[in-house]
Amino acid sequence: MAAKDTAPSLEILARGPEGCFVWNGPPFGNDEPSVKLERVPCSSAKFSEDGSRLLVMKSDFVISIYDCSSFKEIKSFQVPNVLAAVLSPCGTYLQTFQKSSTPQVKNLVLWKTESGESVYQQFQKNMTKTTWPSIRLSSDEAIACRMATNEIQFFDPKDFSKGIVHRIRVPGVAAVELSMVPGSHVAAFIPESKGVPASVQIFACGKEMQSQPVARRSFFRCDTVQLKWNRGSTGLLAVAQADVDKTNQSYYGESKLNYLTTNGSHEGLVPLRKEGPIHDVQWSCSGSEFAVVYGFMPASATLFDKKCHPLLELGSGPYNTVRWNPKGKFLCLAGFGNLPGDMAFWDYVDKKNIGTTKAEWSVTSEWSPDGCYFMTATTAPRLQVDNGIKIFHHNGSLYFKKMFDKLYEAQWKPESPDRFGEIAELIKSVDSLKVTETKSQGQGAVSKKTAPPQKPAAYRPPHAKAAAAVQAELFGGSSTEQMSKNALKNMKKREKQREKKAAEAATTAGGSL
Repeated sequence: MAAKDTAPSLEILARGPEGCFVWNGPPFGNDEPSVKLERVPCSSAKFSEDGSRLLVMKSDFVISIYDCSSFKEIKSFQVPNVLAAVLSPCGTYLQTFQKSSTPQVKNLVLWKTESGESVYQQFQKNMTKTTWPSIRLSSDEAIACRMATNEIQFFDPKDFSKGIVHRIRVPGVAAVELSMVPGSHVAAFIPESKGVPASVQIFACGKEMQSQPVARRSFFRCDTVQLKWNRGSTGLLAVAQADVDKTNQSYYGESKLNYLTTNGSHEGLVPLRKEGPIHDVQWSCSGSEFAVVYGFMPASATLFDKKCHPLLELGSGPYNTVRWNPKGKFLCLAGFGNLPGDMAFWDYVDKKNIGTTKAEWSVTSEWSPDGCYFMTATTAPRLQVDNGIKIFHHNGSLYFKKMFDKLYEAQWKPESPDRFGEIAELIKSVDSLKVTETKSQGQGAVSKKTAPPQKPAAYRPPHAKAAAAVQAELFGGSSTEQMSKNALKNMKKREKQREKKAAEAATTAGGSL
């Protein structure tokens, strides 16, 4: 493990209408981040999985690759009519998909990022979120595969010129997920067809072990599936989603959480203690535990071990998101999207809640690679107003806030958590800094310190204020605390008018006598 003084610095990529730029991450000097990479005009930007390379898509179908150690451009590609591009996990390859009208044009291309050489080309009719990237590589780039019609094709990642080296026959396969660390297994999803139930099957990637699946799970009422491998490639979580709930309990359909192991020790449903949808599920960094947020609101959250035994109940609340700290010590439960943004931070080791807060209107959220900070972002086009970034300490206290006129994305530069010191030592070394808020018209805005926002008073319609005054008159007591200044002013004015009329009436009566 890297010593604390040799640990890499944190860095943040942000992208707006004028392009992307990279900041130095926290802790900030003078309460303001410094710029590591000046603004680059682009339509998208994405790091490789290991954080060694940065892909930037510019105008005129130009794709630039940056070395993240210096943020210098190392290669540029001109790819006409490019629709999508992605880097391999270690940044060795660039994969592009181009618009094509005829099968004669091979529109799926794999490039070497160092030399710019095309190492593999293939025609692909279309691209979806499920099928992209078309060629999947494991985290160490030791295994490469591609889903084709009724089969999974494997390549030699060191020499793609060999073409397809072997195949796994999987009739009806609609989605695949390659295990990442290590790339020893591949999961395949086969949808329901002609009365045959849908299934998830796991195959070993070794050529001599591919004849039969090592694990299989079948289920009815399944239209789509999410496949999540653990670190170590020993367990797979499969969230089976149906568009229609036959029980009519949910407008959003129904979902079930299945768990399969590569050694065949477990194949079945995860035992959840509450009915309702699966909102989110995530493995811990060790791959030994996973956290699930599930059930009708208020949702429940539970931690399980690799044998599906409950380890810790995290209570219930307006939650639909779980994020596990990269160092494995902390968890964040949150309710984003159409929920009010509540966040609860848990210490998994000590099994206690260490803080709660709110991050309203957040679209994305993630822990920093060192596990000390949690960043949320409100981005367009999901939300067109109040775009910005918030960074919290591990216990939920707000550390930094910056607003933007328009923000499209914000992300940490990936780093291996092993390159940082122990989380307890890192937390001690982080100074408690004051909350800063920045109202921005662009990149170089000035920070200004603000007091914590006050909770807005509840809205009371005029008739409710009048009712409070009447209630106070009839039953005693004062309605002053529940009435606004204007209501009090009007009430006093009416009282004076009544007193004046009463005095005039008394004077008139005395004169007539």
